[in-house]
Amino acid sequence: MEDHSLEKKYNKYIIAVSIVVPTLVAILFAIKLKDFGVNVEPLSFLPPIYATINGICAIVLVWAVIAIKNGKRKLHERLMTLAIALGLAFLAMYVAYHMTADSTKFGDQNHDGILDLAETAKIGALRYVYFFILITHILLSITIIPLVLISYVRALAQRFDRHKKIAKITFPLWLYVAVTGVVVYLMISPYYVH
Repeated sequence: MEDHSLEKKYNKYIIAVSIVVPTLVAILFAIKLKDFGVNVEPLSFLPPIYATINGICAIVLVWAVIAIKNGKRKLHERLMTLAIALGLAFLAMYVAYHMTADSTKFGDQNHDGILDLAETAKIGALRYVYFFILITHILLSITIIPLVLISYVRALAQRFDRHKKIAKITFPLWLYVAVTGVVVYLMISPYYVH
């Protein structure tokens, strides 16, 4: 049985979460604990972990689509719940890292702390690719929040016709965000100061 009221009930929460989460992340991203006198070492072990979580999320998303195409609805549901949990874990680690560490700039330095002329030229070209990927990743990570929540609520409400329509948009965007999260990490990782 389809539940139209469940969708309506959650609409205001979806809107609120879709506004509050990106706003809160932006605020927390700008806040450094050291500015408040909290002397904490940068959580520099987190970026490879949250990049891995993004990679796992991408695999889980593809697995979930395969599951539903094979009629395994319960497995699909569990995998999508896992994907949301992975997204939340990523978000918590991402914010924690950025509250304890200064942002790394693409092309600032290599592991030796210096760049030669050839590296500088290569970085100049890659910088445009990096920023394109980073900006689309960030913008779509904000866009994906309401899409994921609407898709999830429609499934909970057993509005599978409507769920399927939005999931066709949500899946490729979410997959792009997950994959580009790994790519951004791989591109910026040589410039992390350890």
